[in-house]
Amino acid sequence: MRFRATVRSRSPYGKALGVAVLVSAALTLTPTTSAQAEPADCTTDASAHVTTVPSPEQFFGFPLGAGQPRILTTAEIKDYVQAVGGASNRVRTGTMAHSVSGQELPYAIVSNPDRVSDARLKKIADDINALRDPRSLGADKAARIAEDSPAIVWIAGNVHGGEKSGADAALKTLYELSSGLSCDVAERNDNLITIIVPTQNPDGRDASRRQNDYGFDLNRDWFARTQPETDGKIELLRKYPPQVFIDAHEMGGRQYFFPPNADPIHHELADQPVDWINRIGAANAAGFGFNGACGGAVTTECYFNYATYDLFYMGYGDTVPATGFGAAGMTYEKGSTSAVQDRVQQQFNTQWATVGWASDNKHEVLSSYYSIWKTALAEGAAGTLQPNEVVQPTNTVQFPVPDIKIRSYFLLPDRQIGDVRKLVERLRGMDVEVYRLKKPVTVPSARIFGGRTASNLEVPEGAYWIPMNQPQKHWIQATIGEDPYTPFPYFYDVSSWSNPLLAGVDTVYTGDELSPKADLVRKAEGGVASGASKKGSYSYPLDSAAASELTFKLLAQGVPLSRDLATGVVSLPTPSVDRHELDELATSLGVTVTGSGAAASGTALRTPDVGLFNGTGISTTSGSYGEARYVLGARWGLNLKPVTTADINGNTPAFTERTALVVPDGSSSTGGLTAQGLANLKQWVAAGGTYLGLRNEGTRVARAAGLTSTTEKAKPTGYQVIGSHFRVDTATADPVALGRPAEDFQFNNGDPILNPSTTGVNVLTYPTDGRFWSNGYTVGSDTLKGTAALVNEPTGAGHAVLFAYNPLFRAYNENGIHLVANALLQPAGAPAAQQRSARALPPPAAEPEELPNLGGEWRPIVIQVADADLARTQAVVERYTDTAEIASAGGSAYLTIPNPEGLPADEHPYVRDLIRDLGVAGIPLRSVVA
Repeated sequence: MRFRATVRSRSPYGKALGVAVLVSAALTLTPTTSAQAEPADCTTDASAHVTTVPSPEQFFGFPLGAGQPRILTTAEIKDYVQAVGGASNRVRTGTMAHSVSGQELPYAIVSNPDRVSDARLKKIADDINALRDPRSLGADKAARIAEDSPAIVWIAGNVHGGEKSGADAALKTLYELSSGLSCDVAERNDNLITIIVPTQNPDGRDASRRQNDYGFDLNRDWFARTQPETDGKIELLRKYPPQVFIDAHEMGGRQYFFPPNADPIHHELADQPVDWINRIGAANAAGFGFNGACGGAVTTECYFNYATYDLFYMGYGDTVPATGFGAAGMTYEKGSTSAVQDRVQQQFNTQWATVGWASDNKHEVLSSYYSIWKTALAEGAAGTLQPNEVVQPTNTVQFPVPDIKIRSYFLLPDRQIGDVRKLVERLRGMDVEVYRLKKPVTVPSARIFGGRTASNLEVPEGAYWIPMNQPQKHWIQATIGEDPYTPFPYFYDVSSWSNPLLAGVDTVYTGDELSPKADLVRKAEGGVASGASKKGSYSYPLDSAAASELTFKLLAQGVPLSRDLATGVVSLPTPSVDRHELDELATSLGVTVTGSGAAASGTALRTPDVGLFNGTGISTTSGSYGEARYVLGARWGLNLKPVTTADINGNTPAFTERTALVVPDGSSSTGGLTAQGLANLKQWVAAGGTYLGLRNEGTRVARAAGLTSTTEKAKPTGYQVIGSHFRVDTATADPVALGRPAEDFQFNNGDPILNPSTTGVNVLTYPTDGRFWSNGYTVGSDTLKGTAALVNEPTGAGHAVLFAYNPLFRAYNENGIHLVANALLQPAGAPAAQQRSARALPPPAAEPEELPNLGGEWRPIVIQVADADLARTQAVVERYTDTAEIASAGGSAYLTIPNPEGLPADEHPYVRDLIRDLGVAGIPLRSVVA
C-alpha cells in the first residue's frame, strides 16, 4: 500500500458513499495539469488526473455522463480503449473475442503499473485460481493470498446491443482508474484488478438491436457458449476469475435497478456471493441518495430492488459468474427513456460505488472466496444439495429441494457419443473434472434421468463419471441436474436447462460412495478409431447433433455419403476422403469413425437446397429465424436461400427451386399466404419438397395449406409450461426418428398442443400412462398426454415435418437439432409405414383467417391470484390495460395480458410497474409469467 497524504472521514454508509461524492464532482471539472505520470502519494482533489491520458472530453469533444449529448459509436469505444491503453501505464488492453461479423471486443485491465505486466497478471490470476481449489492450497497460504493479492472486478456493458449507456459509463470508469490522482483511485488500484469490457455485442450496438448478428440474445447463451462473443468472454473469465461482476443493461422506463434481486434464486448459489450482492446493493443505494443522482431525493421513482430480475436461469450474466466463478454477479438496469446524460451518469455512479465497495472489502472477499470452494468440496463429498431460499422479504419457499444426496453423475456412452462428448467438453470448459471409466461400476442406488430408479445398476466401461467432490460442485448441479428445483413461481425465463436432457443423453446419478477405476479426461475425444482398406469404407452412426454436423460438412466437401435407413449408420468410400482430415474433423465434433474393409452401402444422401421463410409473422433479427441461420447455415454450412411470402404466392423460382423449406416460429397462422399461395405450397410438397414447420407459425401454416390432419388443442385455464422437459415416445421406424431411442426427452416452452395426425406418423408423442414425466415448472401439463410433439406427414412424393416445439431453441437443444437433420436428409417418397395410414388431406382454406396470436414468439403475461383477490387485481390491472382476459380454475383467477411482440418484462412498457403496484396493493401473487 502506498503512503496516504491525507485521510477522509467515513460516512455512515462506508467509503463507497464518499467516493461517489468525489467522483460525481470530478465529472464536471477539467482535469488538473500534472507533470508526473505517477505520483509518489495521492491527493484529495478528485479532479486531478494524469494529463497524458486523454479524457473523454478531449477525445470525443464532450464529457461522459453529465452533459453528454449523444451515445458513442462502437468505433469510438474501440478507439478510446486503445488510446487510454497506449497512454496509461496502469492499463493493459486486449481483444476478448470477435463478433459474428468479425468485430473486435476490446477489453482493458486496470491496476497499479507494477501489476499489469504479463508476469504479474499471470501470478495474480494463478493465486486467485488457487483459491478456487482448496485441495491443493492450505488455509495459511490462502490467508496470505487474501492479504497480498488484489481482488478481480469485472465491468461488462452492452450485452444487449440497444442498451448502450453501460458501455459509455465503463469508459468513464476506465478513465478515472487509468489517470485519476486521488486517494480514492489509488486505493482502488491498490486493492483491485479491474477488467473493463465496454461492449459485449458490437454488432447489436451498431444495429441498435438487442441480439447479435445471428439473432441470439447473448444474455441467454452463457452456459451453452454457442456464440463467439460468449465463448471468448468465458475463456477470459477463466483466465481472470472475478469476485465481483457487473453486467450493465438498460430497460424500459426511467428507474434504475440494482440488487437485491427478485426471486427465484438458484439453490446452488453459494452464500458468500449472495451476501456480497446484497451489500453492494446497499452501497449503491447510499451513493444514489447522497450524490444527487435521484434529483436530491431517494424515492421509488429513482431506483428499485427485489423485482423483475432474478438469479435463477444459468444463462445470464449474473448467475453464471455467481455460480461458476463464485462472484457477486449482478445485473444493473437503467431506464432507457431517461436522457443520455442521466443514463450514463447513473451507470457510472453504480460502477464506481461497486468498485469502491470491492476495494473496501477486498480482504474479506478474498478470504470468503476461498471458503466458497472449500464448502463446495465438503458438500460434494457428503452429497449435499443446498436448500432452496428466497431473498425477497415477503416471499416464502414454495418448493423445497428434496432430501436426496448426489455424489456422482454418469453420462452413459451407449449412443449419441458425439453429444455426450460435446457435453463433456462444455463441462471441462468450465473447469469441471470429468473421468472416463476404465471398468464397469455397480451403483447400488441409482437414479435415472426421467424420474426412475434402479438397484445395483451396472454403469459400463467408457461411461463418463462426474464426481461432486470437486470445487465446481455448484456448477455441476446447476447445469446438469435433473431438475432445477425452482423455489418460487415467478419466471423471467425458462425453468429447465438440464444439459443431459437437452441432448437426450442417458444419465445416472447417485448418493452412493463410489471409487470407480477411471482416468481424467484431458483432451477432446473422437476421430478415426481404426483404418480401412483402400477399397473399404468409413462409417459412423448418425445419432446425434454432432454426427449431423459431421454429415453436412462432409457433404459440403463433396464426399459421397450413404445411410442405412434401418440402422441410421452413414458410410463413405475410403478413397473419397483424406484420413488425417477426417480424423481432425471428427475429433473436433467428438464423433468416432470406424474403418472397414466392406464397401459403403445404403441410400445416397444429398445436400438439401434449403429455403428459409422470412414472410409475414417471422422476425428475421431474432428468435427462431436466427437460430436456423446459425445452426443450418453457420454450423452445418448449408447455403440458406431466403423465401418470402411473395415468392410462395407467386410460385417464383426462389421458392420452387428449393428442395426443402424451413418455416420458423412466428406470430402468423398463414404467413401472409393467399389461397393461391397455400395451394402452391401444397403442390410443391406433393412434387417432392420437404416442409419443416417449427412451433406456432410453422405448424399453423401447414394446417392452413392442408398439409396435415393435426389440429391444435386449446390450453386449459391455468395451463403453464415454463421451458420444461418431458418424456416422449418415439416412432423409431420413421426416417425422422433414425438414431433416437424409443423413449426420448423433449423441451416444451408453452408450445402449441397438437392432436395426433391421422394421416401421417406421429414421431414424438407424450405418454398417456404413468411414464408421463416432466421437470421444471408446469401446471396442468397432463393436457399434453397423448398429444403429438413431432409429426411427419406424407403428401405425394414429399413430406411436411411439423415440430410443435422449437427444436433449434437457442442452438443448445441437441436432440431437437438431430431431428431437424433427419428431416432434411430423409429420402423423397412416403415409406410403407406411412403409406398404410395416408389418405387425402383436406384442401387449403379458400379464405384463410388469422388465428389469434397466442403470445407471439415468446408468451403472454399471466398473473395468478386467489379468486378472492380478483376484484382488487382487476382494479390495478385496469390502470394499465383493458386487454386482460380473465379465467378461473381451482380457486385461482388468471389474468392473461396479450403480448403480441413477445417482449420480456424489462422491455414491456408497463408489466414491471404493474407487478410492483400489485405488491404495493398487498395482493398475494400465486404465480407470475412475465
